Amino acid sequence: MKSNAKIYCVGGAVRDRLLGLPVQDRDWVVVGSTPEDMVAQGYQPVGKDFPVFLHPQTHEEYALARTERKTARGYKGFAVYAAPDVTLEQDLLRRDFTINAIAQDADGNLIDPHNGIADLRAGILRHVSAAFGEDPVRILRAARFAARFGFAIAPETLALMRGMADNGEVDALVAERAWQELARGLLEKKPSRFFETLRSCGALAKILPEVDALFGVPQPEKYHPEIDCGIHTMLVVDDAAQHGYKLEVRFAALAHDLGKATTPEDILPRHIGHELRGVELVKKLSQRLRVPSDCRDLALLAARYHGDVHRARELRAETVIKLFQSADAWRRPERFTRLLQACASDARGRTGHEQDAYPQADYLLQLLAAARAVDAGEIARQCADGGTTASAVQRARIGAIEAERQKLTCL
Repeated sequence: MKSNAKIYCVGGAVRDRLLGLPVQDRDWVVVGSTPEDMVAQGYQPVGKDFPVFLHPQTHEEYALARTERKTARGYKGFAVYAAPDVTLEQDLLRRDFTINAIAQDADGNLIDPHNGIADLRAGILRHVSAAFGEDPVRILRAARFAARFGFAIAPETLALMRGMADNGEVDALVAERAWQELARGLLEKKPSRFFETLRSCGALAKILPEVDALFGVPQPEKYHPEIDCGIHTMLVVDDAAQHGYKLEVRFAALAHDLGKATTPEDILPRHIGHELRGVELVKKLSQRLRVPSDCRDLALLAARYHGDVHRARELRAETVIKLFQSADAWRRPERFTRLLQACASDARGRTGHEQDAYPQADYLLQLLAAARAVDAGEIARQCADGGTTASAVQRARIGAIEAERQKLTCL
């Protein structure tokens, strides 16, 4: 590398070290170098839109200092300039928040041209420059950092975010990036802050209108009418996070009640029950954001069956086995367990019920174990007519479930 080139650690690694948090990944900026020089030093180029390289030993990312100029709407609408004359200060100016615009040199000295250290201490997310408003992904990043750190959004930054929602910049979000940030937001320790931040700037209605529509919709009288369906959903996703559930469970927690929102007649007829309405809305949301199939499928199950799971002890054996079949619990018992986790979070997502046990989960798992203990192979061997095997196995499983129900009722 050229002798006059300088390397700085930047972004999240510097931020997290200052916050006393574990540093997961380190990113580096190289000032005063060229792509040809980086390759000559053994760095492997990986960037398509701008020059990024992997270190030959550590495989950490090293990016040439660059500037960006907006050329079109959306995440990819930028012209990038990377050259030896781009300064560190110019590179830091294009970053999203002041807390991410701090650099550290090889001697440990901090370069903080935008007072990011002060904002770290104050717990504030503040944009670096007006260029923040050119990238809609930054709204989602603001929401994610609010959920992660519990930081407040600076008033001027929130105003800029509102403008981005109003002027249509949010509409240019690429589905894959929107899902990527949504998934990360769900995996933070307090996901509700992610959605509340989006709602506060008007972006939730643009990105997740199905979730935004839940706010203001009363809860059924038998639950807690003092909180609406939107607030309830926020309590549910936070419970899923508190229990460390996987991403698909957290997405199911977010989507389980979508059918309770007010849906225009031209989308879904009014006579359709809220469970089936929820299924259709989960399908639409998942298709629009290209949600991975494991998350989509669990959310569909939660939307359709969370009410049945809550009423587990009231269900007839025939209804229980339909639930197992719909969840493919025979082959995928782990997915059924995750459905029960989403339902447990739903049950606890009400004021005063945060510590409640959820006995329905153990009850249904015991019934599933009884049904799975049926020896389908032996039944097949006993059936002279192979066409009757499926119905014979079904009857045996129903009998096993009924017997287990009776035993559990007597306990």
